[in-house]
Amino acid sequence: MPPIIYLDHAATAWPTAPAVIDAMAQGMRDIGVAPGRSGHRLAAQAARLTYHTRCTLAQWLNVTEPRRIVFCAGATAALNSALWGYLRPKDHVVCTQLEHNAVLRPLHALTQRRALTVTRVAPNPDGRLEPNAVANACTPTTRLVVLTHASNVSGAIQPIAAIARAVAPIPVLLDAAQSAGLLEIDVPTLGVHMVALSGHKAIGGPAGIGVLWAAPSLQLQPLIQGGTGSASEHDHQPELWPDAMESGTPNMPGIFGLAAALSEATPPRRAAHLDWVRARIEQLRRGLQTLPTVHWWGPTDTTHRVGIASLTSARFSPSELAFYLDREHHILTRPGLHCAPLAHRALGTFPHGTLRVSVAPTTTEAEIDALIAALHQAHTTGCDG
Repeated sequence: MPPIIYLDHAATAWPTAPAVIDAMAQGMRDIGVAPGRSGHRLAAQAARLTYHTRCTLAQWLNVTEPRRIVFCAGATAALNSALWGYLRPKDHVVCTQLEHNAVLRPLHALTQRRALTVTRVAPNPDGRLEPNAVANACTPTTRLVVLTHASNVSGAIQPIAAIARAVAPIPVLLDAAQSAGLLEIDVPTLGVHMVALSGHKAIGGPAGIGVLWAAPSLQLQPLIQGGTGSASEHDHQPELWPDAMESGTPNMPGIFGLAAALSEATPPRRAAHLDWVRARIEQLRRGLQTLPTVHWWGPTDTTHRVGIASLTSARFSPSELAFYLDREHHILTRPGLHCAPLAHRALGTFPHGTLRVSVAPTTTEAEIDALIAALHQAHTTGCDG
């Protein structure tokens, strides 16, 4: 069987780098226990590695409080911790129509349980936000602005720093699931107050690990309460971070793998990776210019994108194309709404969604050529073969 061409990296980067797999295996073999639950040497080693990983992430974000770095089950858990932990009854929140369901669904639940009001700002036709549009949606009762850094549908990068300046002093929660590992996330430069990110996308770590950073000026209530290995004599949750936000046994295999992935993702490598994925997206765009039945969604300027492209066909549904590419050409993509229905409504691709192609630094020019050829063949001979 021919090798597969994997173009679904926005969901999960694959394959996992050998260094990450080795670090997870070695950590489980040589340490294998959780920090803070015992006083012996293995627990101390786990604690040192966990704290070192917090420090690395703090350097990534250019923040000075590693203890404000919280490990979560993923970006979804991090966003839920931020939203449920920070927002209070009758608060007003501004978000955008580009948000993932990891933001939209918690906010919907909060409108029902805490009587929140939510204003959702529409992007421009190319999928990018106007800072003034976000600022104009804010009111005297707005307590939080929630922004995706890069759309998981179109890949469009948002002008976060300009928006944060426009809405100041309202705190900004940044969803960096699609940008972390490619774009620089410098908290002081961006002007954001909370950051949620995923370990298993562009960073290249394992699934099941994510991160929340919150500024020391913000007070958050823990979403989950329980054992932390500290202040066990009290029946209330400790207030000291990160213990306040990290109950239960942490995902140590995930932290081992994330630490290895972070050590590989140096700033020069991130910049080189961003250049490479943008070049592959531009290669795809140019290769489809002679195929008028295929429509390209989002910015045409690849400097405004991460490594994501969304396509629709005048002849076939996204699901038909994805099935054809998988069955006939061993090319793996993702069709549908991508857990971001309002983004598709804003683009005009609801309810069928788009065919999403997402690339990584491991994606080759030959693989993009193969995709272009397959799409041309589908529109010449049909998806039935």
